[in-house]
Amino acid sequence: MPIKTTGSPADDTEDDGQTKPFMEHLEDLRRTIIRAAMAFAVGMCIAIPAAPWILYILKLPLKWAGKDPSTFLQVLEVTGGLSLATQTVFWAGLLISAPFIIYFIWEFVFPGLTKREQGAITSSIGFALVLFILGVLTGYYLALAPGIKVMIWFSDWMGVNVTFFRATDYIRFVVILLLSFGICFELPIILLILGQMGLVTSRQLRDKRSVAIVVVLIIAAVVTPTTDPFTQLVMAVPMCLLYELCIWILWSKERKAAKEST
Repeated sequence: MPIKTTGSPADDTEDDGQTKPFMEHLEDLRRTIIRAAMAFAVGMCIAIPAAPWILYILKLPLKWAGKDPSTFLQVLEVTGGLSLATQTVFWAGLLISAPFIIYFIWEFVFPGLTKREQGAITSSIGFALVLFILGVLTGYYLALAPGIKVMIWFSDWMGVNVTFFRATDYIRFVVILLLSFGICFELPIILLILGQMGLVTSRQLRDKRSVAIVVVLIIAAVVTPTTDPFTQLVMAVPMCLLYELCIWILWSKERKAAKEST
């Protein structure tokens, strides 16, 4: 059964440049999965010797929250040290290999897009990487330590004395929060891509500003692993600022296009 593709490169289609057999798509998918798995494996191999240093970096927010990581983080099982090392290497390997995995997925999807869609997404790749890093850094420096303090405060408020954190639970909490910030900071990229494709305009984004703020607050409340308003605001405020940046970028491009057309 042939599958229609548009805007695909010459070496990725049949002779007529319009269709590609279904089995060839499955072969491309298999190749993409293998390459992504290999990239992840290489990322984990790179992370293995750096695991103690990576763990040290992840423990710093706990120190900023007023707790000594050397005594506050504990391993309770015989195999706990191995589990901690495995988790650290796994998440670090995923982070290292993520750009390559995304590239391989993009390489698989790219031929099926129109040239306009290809151009819109390609021009946003660099900005997307910057936003992801900015989101991770925002979560690391601004949200983690206050979030940990709030979680400890809630335990004290409930009359439960917090004497330690399980090390594996702490690492999981930190990574989920950082990934949440990184992914949520990617949302403006969607608006820019839609704008470059002509599906939304800067005027429409300005008119829907109040709705966007409510949506951002809801996303921040759902995505952040902590329940405190401060952490949610740390995520929501930059996202609102990025929304305004998207409006300005689209307005600038629309103005430039209008000048060129006259």
